[in-house]
Order: sequence, then structure tokens, then C-alpha cells
Amino acid sequence: MGNFGEAREVMPKKNSGQSFLGLSLVWWVIIGVGIGIILPYVIPIFYLHVVVEALCMALLALSFNLLFGYMGQLSFGQAAFYGIGGYTVAMLVTKTDVPFFLTLPAGIVLAGILGLIVGYFCVRLRGIYFAILTLAFGQLIFVIIYEWYSFTGGDDGIQNIFPPGILQSPIWYYYFVLVIFIAATIFMLKMVNSPFGYVLKAMRENTERTEFVGINIRRYQLIAFIIAAAFAGMAGALWAPFNRSVSPFMLTWIVSGEPVMATILGGPYVLLGPVVGTFIYILIHSFVLGFTYYWAFIIGCIIIAVVLFLPGGILGYIQESVRARRTKEA
Repeated sequence: MGNFGEAREVMPKKNSGQSFLGLSLVWWVIIGVGIGIILPYVIPIFYLHVVVEALCMALLALSFNLLFGYMGQLSFGQAAFYGIGGYTVAMLVTKTDVPFFLTLPAGIVLAGILGLIVGYFCVRLRGIYFAILTLAFGQLIFVIIYEWYSFTGGDDGIQNIFPPGILQSPIWYYYFVLVIFIAATIFMLKMVNSPFGYVLKAMRENTERTEFVGINIRRYQLIAFIIAAAFAGMAGALWAPFNRSVSPFMLTWIVSGEPVMATILGGPYVLLGPVVGTFIYILIHSFVLGFTYYWAFIIGCIIIAVVLFLPGGILGYIQESVRARRTKEA
């Protein structure tokens, strides 16, 4: 069969993804837009840079969580698509006359095409084998970028990636990223609560049973892999012009590990969990670095505490607590 209609047999009767803590999607969008509009005028410019970095990394975390929290597969290769998106924009801006606003879709599309190639092999495996293969492909792409000096600049990377005109202002580039982030998050929310999303959740819960009802799980996993790669490419494409440079470090397994930690911190089974986890992760990193280089030790202790005492993540714990209280009151 292999179409979205296959999901009807695995869809739950109640769609719980349209609200969180009693507020609908519309209200969360209104609250988020309101805070986002006034934010540049109430925080220092340094923290505005931190927020832009967090928004880009949150897109990367959402791409990872589509595979981990919804499809049930752990990926250690998202940084490859993140880096490809950034390098695509960097090379088009510095070496061609392609308009800037066309370089961003180009980075997303190229990351998606790479996701199609890598995903074609990865979706044939499950569990730890899937994770190791994504890591292997990620490191392979990193080595190509690192060694291909004549094309990518090697370990020097690419410098002087300037966005056009008004977007060179940190405030306006922040608004630019914020609009794309909100649109991408709404798209992700609609997708995971569509029949396609319910198939992914069914595969996460029981792959064999989902396959028994006639669903082509490889096809769905490949589509999810491509979408996740495109989202990661979007994050890299937005970050490169703001950072004014790209380097092979964007594609390392260390960068792939950041959305993993952010998702565990915020909660993998709530759509905004990776977003909240990313902001906490980035803010802790920026704050603690002002006092000590051992920030990784501190964030490690926090993640250990979350895993031991809040296995559903911070946002997951809050949501479960609210549900439990409402059930008791009812």
C-alpha cells in the first residue's frame, strides 16, 4: 500500500499533539511571536547572538527528534546535513552571483538529496546498527569536506559569508531566523500529527506490528530521514551567514551529539522538548563559559540528573504532571 491512508489503523482516537499545558497551537504561536518581537529590545546584543544560535540549533534538534522521538531511531549523523546546508550557502555566496535568498533553499534541497542517499542505506538497519551507520556516513562526509581543500577550503573553511543589506544587522537577521523557525515548527507540528506522523509513532512503538498491517516501513522511514536532513540543512544554511564563516567542525560527531543532549534534556516525546532543551543547553554553555572551561562537566551532571529523575525530559515531566493533576481533579 505505502500511502498515508495506511495510518488509519494505527491512529489514536484522540489527537493530543494540538495542545500543551492546556493551550492550543494558536495561543503558543501568539505567545511565541509576542516574546520574539520584543526580545531584541530587552536583552543585550550578546544574548541576542546567543538566541539566534539557539534558534538554529533548535531546528537541528527538531530534525534529530523526528528520527529519535517520533520514529524511534537514534542518529549520530545530523551534523553532516547541518554542515552541508552551511557549506552550500557559503560557497554560493562567496563564489557565485546567486541571490542570497536562493542560496537558503539550495542548502535545504542539497541536504535533502544527501539525506535521500544516506537514508537509502540507513533505513535498512535498526537500533544500534542504524546509529552506527549514520555516524559512519557523517564522518565520511566530514573527511571529504576536510580534505577537499581546493573546493571547500579544507580545515580553513570559508570566510566572509555576508548576508545582504538589512540582514547584516543582528536584530533584523534575528527576526529573519525567527520567522523561519516559527514556520518550520508549525510545519513539523502539523506533520507529526498527520497520518504520516502517526505511522512514525506506530513504528516507534512496535515496528513489527506496524509492518504486519501492510505498511511499507522503509518508505516511511526514508521520507522521515529526508525531511530530517532538510531541516538540519536549513539550520546550517541559517547559521552560516550569521556566523560569517563555516568550518569542517560543523560536521563532526561532537556537533551531532548536541541535539541528542538537548533532546534528552527537554524531552523527546513533546514537540517543543528539543527546543526547550536547546535553549537551556546553549544558555548554560554561554553563561558557564564566563566562569570556567569545565562547562561540559556541569551540563553532563544536569543531563545525568534529568535521565535519572526526569526520564521524559523537563517538558515531558511538566506535561505528565499537569495531566496527572487534571485526572485527579476530574
